[in-house]
Amino acid sequence: MDVRQLRHFTTIAETLHFGRAAERLGMTQPPLSQSIQALERELGAALFERTKRSVTLTPFGERWLGPAQAALAGFSELPQIARRLRDGEVGRLELSFVSTADYSVLPTIVRRYAALHPDVEIALTEATSDVQIAALSEGRGHAGLVIPPAGGALPPGLSYRRLLLEPLVAAVPESWIEEGRIVAEGGRLAPQQVIAAPLIIFPRRVAPAFHDLVTGYFAVHGGTARVVQEAIQMQTIISLVSAGLGVALAPTSLRNLARTGVRYLDLAGEPPALETGVAWRTADTTPTLARFLEVVPER
Repeated sequence: MDVRQLRHFTTIAETLHFGRAAERLGMTQPPLSQSIQALERELGAALFERTKRSVTLTPFGERWLGPAQAALAGFSELPQIARRLRDGEVGRLELSFVSTADYSVLPTIVRRYAALHPDVEIALTEATSDVQIAALSEGRGHAGLVIPPAGGALPPGLSYRRLLLEPLVAAVPESWIEEGRIVAEGGRLAPQQVIAAPLIIFPRRVAPAFHDLVTGYFAVHGGTARVVQEAIQMQTIISLVSAGLGVALAPTSLRNLARTGVRYLDLAGEPPALETGVAWRTADTTPTLARFLEVVPER
């Protein structure tokens, strides 16, 4: 059975006349009749009842007509589907992201991409930067929203584009402010207030750039970070702040994570800034990635 035979069958079913069907198909009647006979032998059932005066569908032919028409319609759509796959208009985008990006660049990027390419499935995976970079280097996923290593040097074979540079703020237990344990002057927290407090932070092994940025702030202001708790997700860190275990330094976009018992305070002076960007395999030339990078702003 082939597509040609399906077209022969559906055309006869529409005209109920072998001669007119042959004319519409641009062929003579004998090979059309032979094609239908071969199809009926393959199916093991008659499709038409033929007399000298009329042609009608058999009950079997009536039931098989719908599936045959659907198969032809699907076949005719294959070139269009292939074009859309080739051009990245359909398919699947695999995007990973650090937890901090969930409150800054991720929602805007995903919303913009989904609006332009509604038929592309977006598969999101939250992971630390080290896990994302390793996965991309191994050929898994299309792109990742990461905090780059110090100096922005990624492993060979990966490309990078900066998306956001945002100052850090202090997330402090609200109860500490009420008790006078933390005192903000003019709405800003002095470095001495920060370095005197116990710190909640990402483990260095999973977020070395972020970890060094925070501990570097302590060192610049003559202190040493007294780490009391580590967590690999920003949501968890803020929850621990809410529980009164310590303070945390977080990107200013974390103000979007409203949590009872937590107050976000600007840092006095020149606060350190956290960079977030998108990484991808340089050799990846898939249209899905290319269309994704088109909606990602460069800053």
